[in-house]
Amino acid sequence: METSGQSGSLSVIVPVYNSEAILAKLLERLDSAFKDLHCDSEVVLVNDASRDGSWGVIQELSRRYPYVTGINLMRNYGQHNALLCGIRAACHEIIVTMDDDLQHPPEEMVKLLRKLQEGLDVVYGFPDEPQHGLLRNLASELTKLALQNSMGAETARRVSAFRAFRTQLRDAFADYHSPFVSIDVVLTWATTRFAAIRVQHAPRFAGPSNYTLYKLFTHAMNMITGFSTLPLQLANLLGFLCTAFGGILLAFVLARYLLHGTTVPGFTFLASAVAIFSGVQLFALGIIGEYVARMHFRMMERPTYTVRERLPSSKQ
Repeated sequence: METSGQSGSLSVIVPVYNSEAILAKLLERLDSAFKDLHCDSEVVLVNDASRDGSWGVIQELSRRYPYVTGINLMRNYGQHNALLCGIRAACHEIIVTMDDDLQHPPEEMVKLLRKLQEGLDVVYGFPDEPQHGLLRNLASELTKLALQNSMGAETARRVSAFRAFRTQLRDAFADYHSPFVSIDVVLTWATTRFAAIRVQHAPRFAGPSNYTLYKLFTHAMNMITGFSTLPLQLANLLGFLCTAFGGILLAFVLARYLLHGTTVPGFTFLASAVAIFSGVQLFALGIIGEYVARMHFRMMERPTYTVRERLPSSKQ
């Protein structure tokens, strides 16, 4: 990468979902960015079972650009599963991941690559200003809070799908086969050398966002229950607090009886106490059930992804 002081080769991984109107423009700008970087490059477009004509566009782009590889998944597995598929297919020394909607300008890749050369293994590009609505931004913050616990790294507060990292990191999760995937978490299995820098983010080029509030919430739950024991620790804490609360109630009842010779009257008081303890028990059982369900799915050996078709690049 002569113009920017880097060396090595580059694989750009893009998970694709319902983006037929955007892909041609994305590749046009990626092609321009590659010419400025002067390095061996490839683009891996992973079609996550799009419902539009995205796969046909990917086939056309693979014929037009010799460095484009297309992978068509059997069904919709989710963004991080599609990313993992593309990461495992990457052939070059450095991997850059980005969304398919041009919110991550390809021209900003050079900033991530420069930072990576400072002895780092993973660099995130986070926006100066959020490009989503209030509810979406709040949901993203909740996701990052869950990720911060899973990663154990302050950089988690600034993660984004626009990231650059060294391809050799994938060796740490080469044998990972769970249907629940978080790329940011599995990267922490390989390194602690993270950084995040500010980059420009743009509005979505065309069409509505495919990442809904429900998907963000589901992803956060997958991370916090799939990669950490925080919910179990929370259940333990609630159990301790309720035990302490019950002890205080018992002490209050005994003190009232010894001092005044009467017990605490009223059905409301008893019903409230029972409701509190029952609710905590059900909450704790729900958390345990979530972990048991994940163990069940892993014992079923559900695949992380399944490839229907793979298009080799013209360079191969």
